[in-house]
Amino acid sequence: MDPTQLAHLPALEHALAQRGARAVHAAQLLRAWAQHRPTAPRGQEAARFLPRALHAAWPAIAAALDALAALQSRHPGEDGSERLLVRLADGQTVESVLLPRGGLCVSTQAGCAVGCVFCMTGRDGLLRQLGSAEIVAQVVLARRLRAVGKVVFMGMGEPAHNLDAVLEAIEFLGTHGGIAHKSLVFSTVGDARAFERLPLGRVKPALALSLHTTRPELRAQLLPRAPRIEPAALVQAACDYAESTGHPLQLQWALLDGVNDGEDEAATLATWLRGRRAMVNLIPWNRIDGMPWRRPELERTLAMARALKRGGVLTRLRWSAGQDVNGGCGQLRVRALGAAAGDAAGDSADPRPSAAVPAAARAPGRPVRIPVVTPAVTPARAA
Repeated sequence: MDPTQLAHLPALEHALAQRGARAVHAAQLLRAWAQHRPTAPRGQEAARFLPRALHAAWPAIAAALDALAALQSRHPGEDGSERLLVRLADGQTVESVLLPRGGLCVSTQAGCAVGCVFCMTGRDGLLRQLGSAEIVAQVVLARRLRAVGKVVFMGMGEPAHNLDAVLEAIEFLGTHGGIAHKSLVFSTVGDARAFERLPLGRVKPALALSLHTTRPELRAQLLPRAPRIEPAALVQAACDYAESTGHPLQLQWALLDGVNDGEDEAATLATWLRGRRAMVNLIPWNRIDGMPWRRPELERTLAMARALKRGGVLTRLRWSAGQDVNGGCGQLRVRALGAAAGDAAGDSADPRPSAAVPAAARAPGRPVRIPVVTPAVTPARAA
C-alpha cells in the first residue's frame, strides 16, 4: 500500500471501512496504532475479533502507517531532550523533539510561511502541508522510543496555516491517542481562524501564543507574514479562550538582545496579563550563524523575568531544547540537506551554548528559579 494514500486520518478510516471495519473495529485498530496496544480487546484473538478481510489487510496498512514518519537520525541533548530528524513517505524531512518528563514537540508543516526573521525553519518558506496522520505518526514514532503523555504543536510550521489537519490530529490524540486535553498544546502566532475554531472542537487543547513583543511595528518586522492583529487584541483573544477551557495560556517570547528584552516590554505585558489565566515562557534565542540577533546576557534575561513577576505574571525562563546538538527548530533538517548535497555550509548553528547560561538552566523542562516575592495574584499553573 502506498503510504501517501494514508497521510490524512479520514483516508485511514475510509481504508479500514472498505475492508469491513465497523466502528468498534476501527476504534480498536486506531488505538492499537496510536498507543501500541493489541489489535483485539483483552481476552480475544485478532483473527476472531476482526473481519477476515480487515485482519488480512492490517499488516500492510500498519506498514504503510509506519512509513508515514520514519526515524532518520537521533540527536540526544545533555538536557534530557532528544531531537529527531523524521523522514516522511515522500522523502521530505521534519523535526520532532522528545522533551523531559514525557513531552513531545511535533511539526505540522515542512517549512513555514510566517517567515519569523529569527527562525531557521522559515528561511525556505512553506514546502508542503503535513497530513493529520503524518502528524499523529510522529507521536507513534516517539512512543516507540519513550513514553509520551504530552504533545505540543510547536515544531516546524504554523499550525493555524494547516488548521484542518492539526485539529484532526488533536481530536485523534485526545481520544484514540489517550492524551489528556490539557496536555495537547496548540501553538500559533495568532490567527482569527484558530480562535474561531478551537472552542468548537470535541477536544479543546491548551493554547500557546507566540507573541515576542507588545509593539505592533516591531512584531510586523519580526513576524513579517503573520496576520496583522494588534498584540493587545491577540492576548485578549488568547486569554478568553484559555479561561473558557480552564487551561492556562502559555505566552511564548523569544528573547533577542536589545530588541524585545527591556523592562518596558515587561511592564506592558504585565498590564495585559495581570489576573488572567496565563503564564509567560521567556526563551533566550538559539543562536544561528548568519543571523544578526544575539541571546541576551543571563542577568538581563533574569531582569525581565523579575519585572514580569513583580507585575503579577507567572513567568518561567526556558531554553530551547537541543541547543548543544545544533538542534534549534529547523537546524537539523538544514544540516542534513547540506550534508546530502556535500555542502559543509549546511551547518547552521554554533554547537556551543552561551557561556553565560549555566548548564542546569538550559533544560527546557527545568525553569530557572526567579528570586522575587510571589505576587498576590498568581494565575493557575500550566500543566
